[in-house]
Amino acid sequence: MAELGGKRVVLGVSGGIAAYKSPDLVRRLRERGAEVQVVMTAGATNFVTPLTFQAVSGRSVRTDLWDTEAEAAMGHIELARWADVILIAPATADLIARLAAGMADTLLTTLCLASEAPVVLAPAMNRVMWAKPATRDNVERLIARGVTFLGPGEGDQACGETGAGRMLEPTDIVDALSAAPPGGPLAGRRVVVTAGPTREAIDPVRYLTNRSSGKMGFAVARAARRAGARVTLIAGPVGLQTPPGIERVDVESAAQMDAATREAVAGADVFIASAAVADYRPTNPADRKIKKTEACLSIDLTRTPDVLAGVAAREDRPFTVGFAAETNDVEANARKKLEGKGLDMIAANRVGEGVGFDSDDNELQVIWPGGESRLGPADKSVLADALIALIAARLEDRGD
Repeated sequence: MAELGGKRVVLGVSGGIAAYKSPDLVRRLRERGAEVQVVMTAGATNFVTPLTFQAVSGRSVRTDLWDTEAEAAMGHIELARWADVILIAPATADLIARLAAGMADTLLTTLCLASEAPVVLAPAMNRVMWAKPATRDNVERLIARGVTFLGPGEGDQACGETGAGRMLEPTDIVDALSAAPPGGPLAGRRVVVTAGPTREAIDPVRYLTNRSSGKMGFAVARAARRAGARVTLIAGPVGLQTPPGIERVDVESAAQMDAATREAVAGADVFIASAAVADYRPTNPADRKIKKTEACLSIDLTRTPDVLAGVAAREDRPFTVGFAAETNDVEANARKKLEGKGLDMIAANRVGEGVGFDSDDNELQVIWPGGESRLGPADKSVLADALIALIAARLEDRGD
């Protein structure tokens, strides 16, 4: 894990109940070696006093754009240039809307507009506010401008409701910042990763699937994030927590994964297809539970969309990486897939008998036109870092 030693963090605190977590966030940031300057909105001072933040940060807290003493030397510009990163936690719906509109009516919004440092937001609001189209539009506009969102998480809220909208815990926020240092090999890149299995309905209670746990794909998404990329993770049905700082889209069937991928991959720099997508689906799934009546039952199957081939065939295709999970002839089958689908790279591994699927360890043979590398056996997180390093090197070699 990368640390934050010497990094200068402007911590913006806006007016939400989650502000009570922010003093602990200051402490966690300083434990990792960061210098922290707190900037509070007027609303935030109703929840936590500036004196509290001064005590834990060791610096006077800035609250007012019109502070004549601080602004005598254009203090807000000086602070905007000082920051290595601007982190706003909590980021309320109001603050997100102001940033999306490009407003500069408070010290905090002015800093965001005047600084060239990356901006990171940890949203916190009622679940209904987070789900509203206005908020979603604002979030999408900011993401398109390069703003990073950490969370929100799900769970009990101060209003008594339960759902998405909780600010991530301070430790998760700091881990996410540590995991994506500025200037990583994929800094400024957009990466889309698919992970896990798909489920193809037989009837309302049964489905076809496979043994994929999603661990490799989630490890790859975390590694891409650690390398500085903005990551979208399209996940089949798995029981894994979303890595901090990553946008997650949940799907179930191959058709849903194909649709989500088509939407997410537009404008992406890298696509990594680690999901184990079903090749076939029942042609006519029953709308009621199939009863056990006959001794034998036949199910007609139809090919599902080829998600990877669809991306590779795009005119605006990103650097496209496939996975080949094979039980035999691993290298031969991987090379056939690499060439047949016109991929930029493929990561092949043997599966079955406790290897690959449902395991924390793996072994990869990574092949690209004109080269290859063998990785592992090792923990999947170690392999993921090595794979991302190979991808970054290939992008650099091609001048992409």
